[in-house]
Amino acid sequence: MPNLNVSENPVQLEHVQEKNPKKFLKLITTVSTFGGLLFGYDTGVINGALPFMAKPDQLNLNAFTEGLVASSLILGAAFGSITGGRLSDKKGRRSLIMYLAILFLFSTIGCVLAPNASIMIIFRFLLGLAVGGSSVIIPSYLAEMSPSDRRGMMVTRNELMIVTGQFLAYIFNAVIGNVFGDTGHVWRYMLVIATLPAVALWIGVVILPESPRWLASKGRMADALKVLQMIRHESIAQQELNEIKAHIQAEQKMEKGSLKDLRIPWIRKMVLIGVIIGSISQLVGINSIMYYGTQILESSGFGTKTALIANVANGLIAVVAVIVGMSLTNKVNRRSMLLTGLTGVTVVLITIGISTFALAGSPALPFVVLSLTVLYLAFFQGAIGPLGWLIIAETSPARIRGVGMGIATLFLWLCNFIVGLLFPTLLNTLGLSGTFFLFAVFGFIGVVFVAKNLPETRGLSLEQIEENFKMKA
Repeated sequence: MPNLNVSENPVQLEHVQEKNPKKFLKLITTVSTFGGLLFGYDTGVINGALPFMAKPDQLNLNAFTEGLVASSLILGAAFGSITGGRLSDKKGRRSLIMYLAILFLFSTIGCVLAPNASIMIIFRFLLGLAVGGSSVIIPSYLAEMSPSDRRGMMVTRNELMIVTGQFLAYIFNAVIGNVFGDTGHVWRYMLVIATLPAVALWIGVVILPESPRWLASKGRMADALKVLQMIRHESIAQQELNEIKAHIQAEQKMEKGSLKDLRIPWIRKMVLIGVIIGSISQLVGINSIMYYGTQILESSGFGTKTALIANVANGLIAVVAVIVGMSLTNKVNRRSMLLTGLTGVTVVLITIGISTFALAGSPALPFVVLSLTVLYLAFFQGAIGPLGWLIIAETSPARIRGVGMGIATLFLWLCNFIVGLLFPTLLNTLGLSGTFFLFAVFGFIGVVFVAKNLPETRGLSLEQIEENFKMKA
């Protein structure tokens, strides 16, 4: 077969890919989700690195600058998620993934070598652009490459890789912090490990083909068919291309939606549900644990090195809970599952707040807090985490799906940023109990909102979900 000018793939791989499309799809999934692994590692590594870089002889951080260092990545991610999708529409999914790999590598090296807090914040922001871009582009790429019967498994693999990356960050933090904890620049060793998956992603992109749907949207039907023949059986490739053509033609005939459509009550309500679910999922404080888990455990009584080891339990339960949650999303009602998750995290947050009062100074307190944070993560990652993104997608009207998901995602990232920025200051002013009581308030608001406003969507097509909102408007 002729070489594909769209993907610059080695010609010699093509005959293997045609004979075993499933194997090649697994390879595509593995390589592309290195972006998710980087997402997870870069958001999780700050958990263990921050106590060391905050020291006076290092970056000399106070509570506010600690928040800036941790949250600057999230602010960058908000911008990256907005711009990444548009750039990939113009340049192609594969090209953007390669650019993201380079940005991951460049920004990580900048963070490792940062001489002061200002430089660190700048490079963490740039790293956030890569994180935000990957959070949009990689799931889109996987959705467009996967056959319909494997789409759920392939796309959710990226979410699994994110929590796996965080888990690995906690492990490396614990090992490096305990072995080299007395070394002045130990936090730089923690950060530099992220260069390895960045290099692997950059090298791996060489074998990735471009999305056939993107190629077809640019009128390159012959190239789209060649890619489909690499990832589908011959009998299916042409049929799928015909479906893609029909979909593109139908989209071209549709009148484009805009922000003005938010004036329509049922559209406004659908978008608002996505915005509030996305915001609440962050305001219940999940990333206070994922970014500052080590400091939370230190505040409860653990030493830094012990807290680094104990924090590994948080990473492990996050991975296990996501796997369980993924398996449940199509088996139980979305609404009931989300209510269970929100109720669970709210009760746990209140219990942590009460425990820090009742057990203040007790040697049992750090172990109680660790057990409760593990339980919190089980509820969150097992229910709220997997369902948050799914509900945002399901409640975005077809007419303005891109706009609706963009608005909800922006609010999600901004709330994530606010929690990351303010948590160290809240911890200093309100204490651990007061901060977790505040998160519990948002959990209660979430329970009430979901109970009153979120309809059940399991088993319904996107069109049926829309029709139900129209009928109730």
